[in-house]
Amino acid sequence: MAGLDPKLREQLAARVQYYRDMGIYDFYRRSPEAAQVQVEMTEEEANLCSARQTELCADGAGLFASEATAVTIGVDEPLSDMPRDPATDLRTIREDLGDCTRCRVHSGRKHIVFGMGNPHAELRFIGEAPGADEDLQGLPFVGRAGQLLTNMIGAMGLRREDVYITNIIKCRPPGNRTPERDECQTCSPYLMRQIAAIRPKVIVALGAVAAKTLLAINAPMAEFRGRWYEFRVRVDGQGRPDPAAPTVRLAVTYHPAFLLRDPRQKKEAWKDLQMVMKELGLKPPDKSSSPA
Repeated sequence: MAGLDPKLREQLAARVQYYRDMGIYDFYRRSPEAAQVQVEMTEEEANLCSARQTELCADGAGLFASEATAVTIGVDEPLSDMPRDPATDLRTIREDLGDCTRCRVHSGRKHIVFGMGNPHAELRFIGEAPGADEDLQGLPFVGRAGQLLTNMIGAMGLRREDVYITNIIKCRPPGNRTPERDECQTCSPYLMRQIAAIRPKVIVALGAVAAKTLLAINAPMAEFRGRWYEFRVRVDGQGRPDPAAPTVRLAVTYHPAFLLRDPRQKKEAWKDLQMVMKELGLKPPDKSSSPA
């Protein structure tokens, strides 16, 4: 974009950030014919763009684009070819989330629980919602269920620092109740942006709420488990996948909190984790390893 008028460059930068905020990251060079069209917004269009961006940021469900298509603008190189820094992307997403008040859950929370772990992780765990301990510390899976998840990760031959952990929603629901559908939808754009930033090879959905929200399928755990799903980042509130986004293999297992209530299912969860380990080429520390 060298040689462009500074004002035009500023407008283009604002437009690019506008699409990034909607979860659109892939941009492509215009065709020679389209490149002849002057890329410049009128003052009215610029104001409309700014107003629309404000509206989208106020409504989490609207942060997705309405169509799963690549957006073409007049730049010299595809932005998808530009160097990526997942840690920087995650910080940007956290800043965009701000002191979120986009749904009713925020009224009773103490801290937003954004997520933690390795920004370059190949494996990502996604749970349901923060609990009391997580709400106090602002970190995911730090209570009893978190201790069990740490054991499960260790049994796979990994450390918590090797993976990335988050939840479907980022605030504790009152009384640890199950998140409502609209609450999941409101948080979903930020979750999708986190997945797009990290680009893990495998996602493990912990529990039915995570599985149903990510896959947009209403099914019992018995039907979710024991198979792979090809997951793509969704680009709108209708749950439509972005055909340009790379697929991520997704597996479903029991939530650690459920395993604490019914320890008999730990063996079944270990089967799920072994399936994930095989996919990632992982070996447990020793043959006797299994979730404690």
